[in-house]
Amino acid sequence: MNRHTPLAAAPARGLAVAIGLTATLALTGCSSGGGSSEQPELSVSSAYMPQPVSDLAAGFLVITNRGGGADKLTSVTGDLSDDITIHKTENQKMMEVTSFDIPAGGELDLERGGSHIMFMDIKRRPQQGENVNIELHFEKGDPIAVELPVKETTYNPAQQ
Repeated sequence: MNRHTPLAAAPARGLAVAIGLTATLALTGCSSGGGSSEQPELSVSSAYMPQPVSDLAAGFLVITNRGGGADKLTSVTGDLSDDITIHKTENQKMMEVTSFDIPAGGELDLERGGSHIMFMDIKRRPQQGENVNIELHFEKGDPIAVELPVKETTYNPAQQ
């Protein structure tokens, strides 16, 4: 029995192995097991806070998800308050919620009269022209640091 492989067969066998590995890697990348195309890709725009007139404040912004996977805004932290929550407004009543959905390829619009960030018992009243720093926390995505520019109390971008 001859255990030696002829030299001409070795490159052909190596090529077959390389083609097989390439095909396996390509199929693995196409599996439904969480490729990067299924991950959320979040960005924030249009952030602001109306100048507070009491120990409460609100924050508004738009979170855009350009990724192929949905995510959820689960909480907000910041140094202006130890009690920052997220709220929705239904039938002119504010209700605290545990999260907001951010659909794949969609956006979450936190706006006056609707869903928003609520700051309770604020430690100081920021003035127009200042920035308030917050961090948004998500179910899947990494936290995002955001600066909320403080605008006049009646500011509403929908009316600008």
